[in-house]
Amino acid sequence: MPLSAAAREAFIDAYTKALLATWSSDEYAARLESDPRGALAEVGLILPSDATIEVTRDGAGVDAGLPDARLDRQVALYETGLDDGHFAFHIPATPQIDTSALDADDLAGISGGMYCCCCPCCCCG
Repeated sequence: MPLSAAAREAFIDAYTKALLATWSSDEYAARLESDPRGALAEVGLILPSDATIEVTRDGAGVDAGLPDARLDRQVALYETGLDDGHFAFHIPATPQIDTSALDADDLAGISGGMYCCCCPCCCCG
């Protein structure tokens, strides 16, 4: 059964939190492997107690295609899980940023650095 707009937004929010936590924390990633129900609950995704949960790392099965298509596929898998009790979650590989073509000013902007014209107020950035 298709999710309502609000339920879809809530799922995407929780799924995004799970992705970010997995990509930034080895501890969370390990919990997602060993206790997926608990790890998903930490990010606001509460699943039925009798549900089966499958977590696939590096996005095997859904990693091809545009990001929007992958997200739509994950939403569809969640909707299927609501119907049949089997929830499949695909966690794509951590995105990599190619910084080889960036110069020092570009990198400073990405890292939150700022340019100061040497005035004492530093409001020129």
